[in-house]
Order: sequence, then structure tokens, then C-alpha cells
Amino acid sequence: MKQPAATNPRLLTSLLVAGAVMLAETGTLQAQSTMGAQPGGAPAAASKLSGPAPVSDIAEGLLQSVVNIATSQNVKDDDAGPMPQVPKGSPFEDLFEDFFKNRGGEGSNHKVNSLGSGFVIDPAGYIVTNNHVIENADDIEVIFSDGSKLKATLVGTDTKTDLSLLKVDSPEPLKAVKFGDSKKMRIGDWVMAIGNPFGLGGSVTLGIVSARGRNINAGPYDNFIQTDAAINKGNSGGPLFNMAGEVIGINTAIISPSGGSIGIGFAVPTELAQNVIDQLRQYGETRRGWLGVRIQPVPDELAKSAGIKPGRGALVSSVIDGGPSANGPLKAGDVVISFNGKDIMESRDLVRSVAESPIDQDLEAVIFRDGKRLTVKVKLARLQDEKTDAKTDEQADPKAPEGNGEQQEDADKTVLGLGLVTLDDENRAANSIAESVEGLLITSVEPGSQAEQKGLKPGEVIVEVAQEFVDTPEAMAEKLAKLKNDGRRSAHLMVANARGDLRFVAIPLE
Repeated sequence: MKQPAATNPRLLTSLLVAGAVMLAETGTLQAQSTMGAQPGGAPAAASKLSGPAPVSDIAEGLLQSVVNIATSQNVKDDDAGPMPQVPKGSPFEDLFEDFFKNRGGEGSNHKVNSLGSGFVIDPAGYIVTNNHVIENADDIEVIFSDGSKLKATLVGTDTKTDLSLLKVDSPEPLKAVKFGDSKKMRIGDWVMAIGNPFGLGGSVTLGIVSARGRNINAGPYDNFIQTDAAINKGNSGGPLFNMAGEVIGINTAIISPSGGSIGIGFAVPTELAQNVIDQLRQYGETRRGWLGVRIQPVPDELAKSAGIKPGRGALVSSVIDGGPSANGPLKAGDVVISFNGKDIMESRDLVRSVAESPIDQDLEAVIFRDGKRLTVKVKLARLQDEKTDAKTDEQADPKAPEGNGEQQEDADKTVLGLGLVTLDDENRAANSIAESVEGLLITSVEPGSQAEQKGLKPGEVIVEVAQEFVDTPEAMAEKLAKLKNDGRRSAHLMVANARGDLRFVAIPLE
């Protein structure tokens, strides 16, 4: 007799195995469901090994605060230039005539339109964008996500950071976004950009922080956040958000050979932008500090002596006459290690730190001078626009221009491969050296020497050796011998070009 199915040993074994698998899968699913939920049924944060959680909830709450900026500018038709010369009977003759001759006559105007992005920072109607979005605009219109439009007025602009502040009069309070702390952003953190690419309207893109502290030579205070979130033409002036929905940057520039996004975009961090925007709102302009010095990167040998890592700090190459540091606590040759409580990680950090610090107040600077660290009090003046070209706290060119002196065979003495003579009225005039420059004139440089490798040239003047003035070749040789006996491996020379611009050069003593 055939056994009942329920008591068939093989079938029973198969059923037991299948049941065990089902129970295991059910338990796994239940465990996953439990692990993926928080009390109250809220979904848990995405695993570190998975992609980011959807940003739809974040974006939905921010789209109303991001606006499109439409500008128009009246341009004289004469600015377009004369009509191109085309052959008589050319198929393009009528086209050019219509365009160049039928525009309202000589001296008439036409409008040029452009589009960008911005975001609301105050319900009262204050809106942030880029300066290049609204520059030279005759009319500025703000377009909101619901399609409503309002005329905007310019409150203030700052070309050095490419930021502008606008104001609209709205019958109802606007929805604003908050600034976050860009200093907390780490490479790899998720960020979201919202803007108006190619005039399409509010668009959301997602990416990460690719790098921080980027210098793209856009201005003296470059400190960009680099991101791979898609940023295109029209995104300029729009916000870059963290995953808390806070603005941590203002999208400003891209690198692209095609004009479209290739994943390299740059945003002004809020750590720099917020202070600028606050000043524009309060004063309608920026009021930056001015230290009145020129600086350059710290040579590695001097950094080692100062007890700092290579590349850190800022070397004061000269003090500007009439500036706040003239006859003050800072002098040429000082290495600034920190300023107003902020470590100077590289020389350009000092420029930004000074610009952001209050004026007419005693501020502390930690410096390295004569082999020891000192804390000095400095007071900043206000940086005026007329000073920005020639008298700003600036990075000195580490390689000064060549002098126009000629090599002389009758140099008094050769030191470190340099032919040197005392600077006097005759050789000063022959080399067109400024009256303010004193020291030793370089008449020749030995080929292949350390001096040549460091970029020293005939016509330049050695002013100081190890922060001591020298006016004869013998005095310089004695100073170098003393440094060598003291165990120094290099000598730090202050060198001036014919105009009097100073730089520091470290030359090995071996």
C-alpha cells in the first residue's frame, strides 16, 4: 500500500527544508524591516554603504526660497560695430542689412537680457546673488517658483568675492533659507544645488564636496568649495545646501571647455560670504581691514626654524610706507603664524583673515622673529578702494623682475657665488635703483650656483642677511660665517629689485 503523503520520509524531509528556508527568509525580511524603521514608523538613515536617502523632502521645502534673476541692459546699437562687408549679391546681404540697418537708426538702443539665480535670506525681501549676474543691469527682476515676479533694487555689491545683495518689496513675507557653517563641511559630504540652469527654472542637482579651499585666481580672497553637483550657466548666484537644508555656499563658477557641467563647480563658502553680505546689508558696501604689508610664502628652511610645517604661515616681505604697520609692531622678515586667533595655514590666509577682522581695534598676532615666537598687538586701518591696486596686503611676487644692471668684472668681493659691491650714487643711477633701497648691489651671479638656482640676478640689491642690514661684502661674509658657526644650514636674504619691491630668499650655506 502506498504510504500517505504526509508520512512519506522523502517528502517530509523536503517539506521541512522548505519550511526552514521560508522561516529564515521571513525572519531576515522582518529583521531588515525592523532595522530599517525607527519608533513611530519613520525610516532610518541610509546605510553608510549605500547611496544617500532621497532629497525630495529637503528640496520641496527649499524651492520656494530659490529665485530666478532676470536682468536687462540697454545697449547702444553703435556698440555692435559697423556692418560687415559682404559681397554684392551674397545670400547673406539682406540678412546683414536687416540686422544692422533696421534697428531704429544710428544711436538707438536695444536690450540685452541675461538670467541667473539667487536665494532669499530674509522674509523682508533680501536676496543674495552673484555680482556678475546683475553687473551693469538697468533692470533686475526676481521670479519666484510660483511664477510671480517682483522688481529688485541693488543694495550693495562686492566685486572681490563676486557677491551682491538685492531687495524686493513683497506684499507678504517671503520664505527664507538659513546659513549653515561651511567650516564643518568635509570632503565627501553630500550637497545639493538649486538654481536656474540655462533659464529652465528651478532645478535640483545632487553631489558631494569634492575639495575645499580652492584658489582659482578669481580674486584676492579665493577660498572656494569645489563640488561635482551639476552647475551650469544660469546656476550662478544660487545656493549650495547641506543635507540639513542650510546654505553653505553660493554657486559662482565652473571649469568647462564646453560651457556645460563636467563636474567641477565652485561655490563661495558661507564662512567668507556671510560677513560680506552682512556688511552689504548694513553699509551698502564692504569695509575690510588693511594691515599695510606685503607678504610671500615662507621658505621651507625658515618654516623649520620657526617650528611650523612647510607651507604654513606668511612671511612679511615689506611694510608699506604710510600704512597702519609702518613703524609698528611688524617688520620685514617676520613670519606671521596666527592672526586674530586664526592659524595661518598658508600665506593667502593672512589676506583673508585681515580683510575679515575689525578695524581700529587691538588684535593679536603671533609672529616668529629673531629665533623666537612673539605675540604682538596690531591695529588695522580700513582698506580703501583707491589702495587696492598698489597698497593692499598682498602676496609679493616670489621672483622679482630682473634689474637692468650690467655685470661688472671688478666686483669687490664674491660671496655665495654673487659678485657684490656697495650701492652708491653712481651704480644706483646706472641701474635705475630707487632712492629708498640700500645695501649690496649684485653685479654678477656664478652660473650653476645656489644663488642662480634661487633666481638672484644682477641689478638686484641684498638689503639684509638674517634680518640684519649689510652694506659691505665683508659685513655679509662675516654674517654668513657666524650663521654657519651657529649651525645654520641656510641664510635668509632680503632682496630688493630696482623699484624697491622686497622678497626673501633662503640660500644653503653648504
